[in-house]
Amino acid sequence: MEQKYQPKEIEKKWQQHWENEKTFKVSEETEKPKYYLLEMFPYPSGRIHMGHVRNYSIGDVIGRFKRMRGFNVLHPMGWDAFGMPAENAAIQNKSHPATWTYQNIEYMRCQLKKMGLSYDWDRELATCDLEYYRWEQKIFLEMFAKGLAYKKRSFVNWCPKCETVLANEQVEDGGCWRCDSEVSLKELDQWFFRITDYAEELLQNTFNLPGWPERVLVMQRNWIGKSFGCEIDFPVENGADSIRVFTTRQDTLFGATFMSLAPEHPRAMDLTTPDRKESVSAFIDKIRKTDRIKRTAEDFEKEGVFTGSYCINPVTKAKMPVFLANFVLMDYGTGAVMAVPTHDQRDFEFAKKYDLPLKVVIQPPGETLDPLTMSQAYTEPGIMANSGSFDGMKSDDAKEAIADFLHSKGAGTKTINFRLRDWGISRQRYWGNPIPVIYCDECGVVPVPEEELPVVLPKDVLFTGEGGSPLAQMESFVNCSCPSCGKPARRETDTMDTFVQSSWYFLRYCCPDYQEDILDRDRVDYWMSVDQYIGGIEHAVLHLLYARFFTKVLRDLGHITAGEPFTNLLTQGMVIKDGAKMSKSKGNVVDPDGLIDKYGSDTARLFSLFAAPPEKDLDWNDQGVEGSFRFLNRIWKLVNDRLDEISGAAQVNVAALCPDERNLRRAVHKTIRKVTEDVEERFHFNTAIASVMELLNTLQPIKLCTPQSSAVMREALQSVILLMAPFVPHISEELWQRMGNTVSLSQTDWPKYDPEAVVDEELLVVVQVNGKLRSKVAVAAGISEKELEALALADERVAPFIEGKVIRKVICVQGKLVNIVVG
Repeated sequence: MEQKYQPKEIEKKWQQHWENEKTFKVSEETEKPKYYLLEMFPYPSGRIHMGHVRNYSIGDVIGRFKRMRGFNVLHPMGWDAFGMPAENAAIQNKSHPATWTYQNIEYMRCQLKKMGLSYDWDRELATCDLEYYRWEQKIFLEMFAKGLAYKKRSFVNWCPKCETVLANEQVEDGGCWRCDSEVSLKELDQWFFRITDYAEELLQNTFNLPGWPERVLVMQRNWIGKSFGCEIDFPVENGADSIRVFTTRQDTLFGATFMSLAPEHPRAMDLTTPDRKESVSAFIDKIRKTDRIKRTAEDFEKEGVFTGSYCINPVTKAKMPVFLANFVLMDYGTGAVMAVPTHDQRDFEFAKKYDLPLKVVIQPPGETLDPLTMSQAYTEPGIMANSGSFDGMKSDDAKEAIADFLHSKGAGTKTINFRLRDWGISRQRYWGNPIPVIYCDECGVVPVPEEELPVVLPKDVLFTGEGGSPLAQMESFVNCSCPSCGKPARRETDTMDTFVQSSWYFLRYCCPDYQEDILDRDRVDYWMSVDQYIGGIEHAVLHLLYARFFTKVLRDLGHITAGEPFTNLLTQGMVIKDGAKMSKSKGNVVDPDGLIDKYGSDTARLFSLFAAPPEKDLDWNDQGVEGSFRFLNRIWKLVNDRLDEISGAAQVNVAALCPDERNLRRAVHKTIRKVTEDVEERFHFNTAIASVMELLNTLQPIKLCTPQSSAVMREALQSVILLMAPFVPHISEELWQRMGNTVSLSQTDWPKYDPEAVVDEELLVVVQVNGKLRSKVAVAAGISEKELEALALADERVAPFIEGKVIRKVICVQGKLVNIVVG
């Protein structure tokens, strides 16, 4: 009686086996080459989605494949567990963020185990665990001691209802992403990490990461934003001070006709005359409520307000009105811009709106621009004009010359500027890692002594959704003694940005049980860097840049050797359904639990791997899921139907094979070669699976009639199972066992193809005479060049073209082409 494929039973059996045997538990072994594989860890939101299924299936294929190839594979999993959603849930459900978080972790862990993922669960960590965040507090203290952590006042996005700072990404259409309240800019004391100290190294190393997608590297280079230019001082009229600007276009200095400051500029109100204070204050308030990203968009309307003050152009000595402009940000340069309307489009639009003067100082080659008739700014290189002694120079050459001139006059200096700004890590919320700092009226800012770590996040808090962070309202937490003088002091109530936790978790995976220090350097140095990192393109800048920064900091603090965290990076595509990314709001979500209950996790894995290459978006298709399930049933049926025929089959005797058996074995070994190359070199899992499907089509109709055909069929079926094991591990383990194998696939080597078996029996050789096609000859594989030459000369279709002529030479090219040269 035929046994039906029962994925639920099979998958439960093998998941239990892997857990009981600790199949994927790993330690440091010098006998094998190490391979550290990692997918970006998830936020424990409550349930996994199809994006998770795809992401983790991709990683699992690589992990299982590398293990079968003889590597010592570290493949851990954990939880990025701090963050605002837990606080929201606590407020809504009248519970505690920890309760909500750990319940979600428990549920999602079960979901991941149902997928049969080859994780070393003994290394599991959650960033909200005291045993994790205590060491992060020590990292903070070490950075503070080195001047890499500091506090300053800065403008931040502020939600008045949530009473917390928002990242730029959390401001949506000018409102809070959580409550839709109008977001404004607020000046607050904030803690920062000095990532700018590493700007140059972060930039230069993007040219030494060949395993990263170029798109991600370009995004990081643009974010770091290195630019060469000048800092120039513009004296304030009737004042003893000046306004400093940074520009990369010092060649246009003679055309600067007004000054634009960011509304957040610290001098904004100082430079405002009494009669302008009301309008300037109103403008600043308006801009503080405007989305910062919108302000810099090309199509955003340019607006400004005159401060009433003037500065002096250092080379033309002309008075320049000082404006505040909505498109100027404090995040770049000095927050002040010399405005050259004829050679910058934003300045041009602003000048036209406020009737400000235009002066052309760069002319296109062979043309003469008239500022009265210009319809847009001229921004290309050209010839200097109206620029004193620099007239007639090429504008690119004038950049250097004007920079030298300014330096000689003490009016400016050549400088390098980075767009990258220091990382503000302060968050006015509870569910995060407490910043280990104490404030004392006598001693100032005092770091918590290392022996007093960790600063424990208190559990007995009340969540109402009002009044900001509960920490600030807890006297038992806030009030403490100064570690230096012993007098009453106050504890810092801000917590760290959750990006801090995700910036070093991959290091702690290497030694999660280590209790002596932040990291066990020997173990970390064995595993790092991560050989393959997998995650979404949306993390290209923030997480991936911060992880690179933290790795360099911990290297310089003496904890690790590696300077880069991830050797290779794969950014997988999204899962698309009905033309859009799966999301609850669009109503196009497919529940992985329902899919696994109906078809099994092997089917879910197979579809997500077969439907598209990893780096491309995957279009969800119900028929594709059904097709994947049918394919697994075909494998199941084929192996089970052939078990009796192939039981007891001896090893293949290649010399005794008939042509049909030889052809079948050739197909098997060609498939082994193709799948190996597709997985190892390209991660083309879809084409690898397609190759096995094609082999299955070849195997199904074959009838076994000799001992050798049974041996070849056994080798073929074992190869199919081995090749599919990384993709669909449960059914593969079950069939492997049913074929009489006693060693688990996880401890079995990847198959190797026989080079002799993949050689075709016959080759079609092209025969030319003086470079022109005259014949095609079928020859045996492996024929010698001398034999091939003789066959070509004896070919009756070639004879008419060589009769009576002198054969000067015969050229054989790779056994595929023969060219007879006659004269």
